Amino acid sequence: MKEWLNPTVRQLQIPGIRHFSNLVSQFPHAINLTVGQPDFATPDHIKKAGCEAIKLNETTYTHNAGLLELRDAASVFMHKKYGINYNPENEILITSGASEGIDTAFRTILQQGDEVILPVPNYPGYEPIIRLCGAKPVLIDTTTNHFKLTVSMLEKAVTDKTKCLLLNFPNNPTGVVLQKEELEELASFLASKTIFILSDEIYSENTYEGEHTSFASLPGMREKTIVINGVSKSHSMTGWRIGFLFAPKEITEEAIKVHSYNTICASTISQHAALSALLKGSLDPALMNKQYLIRRDYMFNRLVKMGFEVVKPQGAFYMFPSIKHLNLASFDFAYRLLSEAGVAVVPGTAFSAEGEGYIRLSYASSLSQLEEGLNRLEKYVKSQHLVS
Repeated sequence: MKEWLNPTVRQLQIPGIRHFSNLVSQFPHAINLTVGQPDFATPDHIKKAGCEAIKLNETTYTHNAGLLELRDAASVFMHKKYGINYNPENEILITSGASEGIDTAFRTILQQGDEVILPVPNYPGYEPIIRLCGAKPVLIDTTTNHFKLTVSMLEKAVTDKTKCLLLNFPNNPTGVVLQKEELEELASFLASKTIFILSDEIYSENTYEGEHTSFASLPGMREKTIVINGVSKSHSMTGWRIGFLFAPKEITEEAIKVHSYNTICASTISQHAALSALLKGSLDPALMNKQYLIRRDYMFNRLVKMGFEVVKPQGAFYMFPSIKHLNLASFDFAYRLLSEAGVAVVPGTAFSAEGEGYIRLSYASSLSQLEEGLNRLEKYVKSQHLVS
């Protein structure tokens, strides 16, 4: 029977992040620094809104595009934060998490044989969707430039088959942020190109230094950019599964078709909860970010003192240190660290082959957990196991 299945699906692998996070269950005393999930509880006002929706029997389908009041609130958010105007009637789509938004966007714009430029290392959920659409990922190695994409890199990757460029800043797994002037250089290059930009900005509210710049806010970019965002990371609502897709009317109206045949609509209860996040929770991300910043600085300083080379993140809640000096493949190091020292990290190869020689650590855990995990890591790297 297996040979009857879609060969593209059969070739897909379980994401390396999930592989290692699932392995943790076999090591009950391990410190888990793998999954990018906030350890904060969803704020009470959001949970209350969800409970109220149930009590009021708000449990039927909504409009395919989502509750109009939620789309209104999302429109206000984008205008206040970035000065971009999106019509809530036909330019905003509420999705079942940012992941469904990304899938919907790719299936809306891609055809067989198209190419999508994907700077790497990057979140492993992009490439499989691109392949499932019959398109080809074109990878750009950013490890040579502190994980930052440049125009010169982009110029070499663009062909007459290029349909889309994927941007993800703040970045997973590196935490790197492109400054406004760096994004403007990319926008200037792209202005004359017939190329879509899919800008995954799910970590926009987890920006610690300076302000996040939405790519669609740059001159000439709104009409060709699909912005993906949501409340999973910003308001610790990963399990509520609410994302936002912002795009010009011509794109959104087609994306709604794909979304409608996929999920019909996002969870009604979760949409009411997300409405509270946008209307009453504007300060929630800042409260969490205060703790993330403390954790970031603690982890960064510890790693540097241990001898790791690491780019200091300006957003998200990950670090991506090099382990090249340890003379071990990233998968081997991660497995040995888990099985012998009780610390779970993600091998860099989970984020493309260019991630070899790196590991990802998440600091979306309590400071006490980070301290214990880093103590174990330090003890392990000093042990005889890693002598070359």
